[in-house]
Amino acid sequence: MRARTRTARNTVVLAAVAALGAGLLAGCSEDPDDGTSNEGGGSTDGKITLTVGTFGVFGYKQAGLYDEYMKQNPDIVIKENVTTKTSVYWPKTLTRLQAGSGTDDIQAIEIGNVTEAVQTQGDKFVDLGKEVDKSQWLDWKNQQATTKDGKLIGLGTDIGPMAICYRKDLFEKAGLETDRTKLAEQWKGDWSKYVALGEEYMKKAPSGTKYVDSASSVYNAALGGATERYYDKDGNPIWDNSKGVKDAWDAAMSVATSDMSAKLKQFETPWDQGYAKGTFATVACPAWMIGYIQEKSGDAGKGKWDVAAAPTAANWGGAFIGVPTASKHQKEAVALAKWLTAPEQQAKVFAKQASFPSTPSAYPSLKPSPDTTAYFSDAPLTQIFSDSAKTIPVQHFGTKDQPIGTAIADIGIVQVEQKGKSPEEGWDAASKEIKDVLGQ
Repeated sequence: MRARTRTARNTVVLAAVAALGAGLLAGCSEDPDDGTSNEGGGSTDGKITLTVGTFGVFGYKQAGLYDEYMKQNPDIVIKENVTTKTSVYWPKTLTRLQAGSGTDDIQAIEIGNVTEAVQTQGDKFVDLGKEVDKSQWLDWKNQQATTKDGKLIGLGTDIGPMAICYRKDLFEKAGLETDRTKLAEQWKGDWSKYVALGEEYMKKAPSGTKYVDSASSVYNAALGGATERYYDKDGNPIWDNSKGVKDAWDAAMSVATSDMSAKLKQFETPWDQGYAKGTFATVACPAWMIGYIQEKSGDAGKGKWDVAAAPTAANWGGAFIGVPTASKHQKEAVALAKWLTAPEQQAKVFAKQASFPSTPSAYPSLKPSPDTTAYFSDAPLTQIFSDSAKTIPVQHFGTKDQPIGTAIADIGIVQVEQKGKSPEEGWDAASKEIKDVLGQ
């Protein structure tokens, strides 16, 4: 589901900031999205200007990191160029990389685009693996940004470790276990166990409630923990015989063909209203969704929500920052990229932005606000998400990961869940779209 990735997630993060009690986001400068060149780098009054190209909200400016760095390095001026939409940002960035000019000194890379960057633009980025201690980052995060010949083109920023957020009051009324540890044991190791519990929930479900928000949510959460997705490690499409896809599809179909789904599309108004009305009891919950739930459920949900470990360690979200070889000030840009993604700075961004670090040494210092922990029944949020982050498997992404995922979730699953088609018909509809995307 991170096919909608940071565009959707930015909405979530804005809510999460308030929920974490870290203050409101300051305004961002925005790229006009007109395709004009940023012409990164330059010198003014003897100072070096470094440009940082991002999409959405990364939190560096909001957390005061640019000001802090410029204070420590008075010869540096930092300018952030923000493009609101990833659908505009990445094609524009690709054009500039291929041209060898017009790039920023630092360019952000979204997880859905990192494979394309690795496979087709590796020679256009500085090898940061020679500049840092790679052990600072999660191994699977590093691997996502590493070329076949071992070149690290990007340093990890945030990740989206998964948990299950659930309404313990609704579980109690349905006669189910409410203790987060015992509950996690019931579905541990298999998303089908999580789905099976939904069948039990529906037997005594409180009036007007469903077990889960949508079948697509289950699909994307399950796939987020699979070692095998749409491509193999060599970049070959395997979506049609991938075990990870099959298992995630089967779990989603169990939901779509039952009465346990509220049939809501995530990040749309009816979904938000579902939180407020308490119409579903569980939702697959990356770390950054905590604030979203708190804001949309409102005061009425305080103390009713709890958080348990997901059936398998899974990830939804994340990004990288790299230094193009076209940068006019590579040395200074590399130094800034290293500093921005160091554990200490990632912890500061978490405190302000709710972005979960990709550097494990930062985890012991992460502390959600007292209001947030109270809202989620004093669940050990940092521990739950940290434990997930440390065991997420290495996943191989491909150049068409995003449209493949969109075809399965928004065409195939919707055909079954919303339109009453059979799982076979839903899969056929998704397959037709995927083959068109891949030119098969």
